[in-house]
Amino acid sequence: MERLPIQTIIENINTEKCFHAVAEDYSFTIKIDEYVHYACGAVHDGHQFRKELWENCIHTGYERWYEEDPETKNMVKSHPIVIAGCDSRFEYDLNRAPEDAVFDTAWGKQLWHEPLSEEKKQKSLQKHENFYKVVHALITKLEAKFGVAIVYDMHSYNWKRWDREVPTWNLGTSNVDNDRFGDDIEQWRQRLSEMILPHEIKSTSKINDTFQGNGYFLKFITKNFQNTLVLATEIAKVYCDEYNYVIYPEVVASVEEQLRTRLPEHAANFYKKHA
Repeated sequence: MERLPIQTIIENINTEKCFHAVAEDYSFTIKIDEYVHYACGAVHDGHQFRKELWENCIHTGYERWYEEDPETKNMVKSHPIVIAGCDSRFEYDLNRAPEDAVFDTAWGKQLWHEPLSEEKKQKSLQKHENFYKVVHALITKLEAKFGVAIVYDMHSYNWKRWDREVPTWNLGTSNVDNDRFGDDIEQWRQRLSEMILPHEIKSTSKINDTFQGNGYFLKFITKNFQNTLVLATEIAKVYCDEYNYVIYPEVVASVEEQLRTRLPEHAANFYKKHA
């Protein structure tokens, strides 16, 4: 893996160079092993939180972790194109529009002892802007090369906070073209529901049950590109103890192993249908 400036990352994409890189400011990683018609994103995987913000932050490290999506990058690490955030969404949220990306409050609790200076906000927002410059370059390249593309937008959610039974997998589709891509969405839901997970964890899968797919990553791509489907794919945090801060690596590994075949098979069927 190389540490690269944003412009070099974009130049690599434009010239179809295969590479593994971390952004120069360590805000995100991208790997491209091969230029294929599908990509995986894990925008909330990161937990980094820059040191100058530590003393001013009211939320603990655990409280931040609880709202992040740990291990979502690892679930898709074997695929040819993966882009993932390194920084905590509490510094800036890659899945929210720039004007909402730096929180004042988070999940009903004040985030800062003292309001952030404009300079500190802008430092965070520059990272957000750079990430989306790369996303734009990547999807531009994939659409130009293949005509259509599909992005698997990986997230997780805290299922224990719900007071009803919720699915292991939720697909949020309210902001994509369901008339055009409805069959592809249903096929992805079905493939997820067929997973066999450790410890007799059910692999139920529903559409727009807990979340509706209102994230900025999905909206940005959908707005700017006419031939790319983004599948906002949420796994309940059955792969960890969300209250005791413990990851279950055997569950993460099982998800990764099964996505290794199920995801490219789904992407291939999508391409065959829409190319």
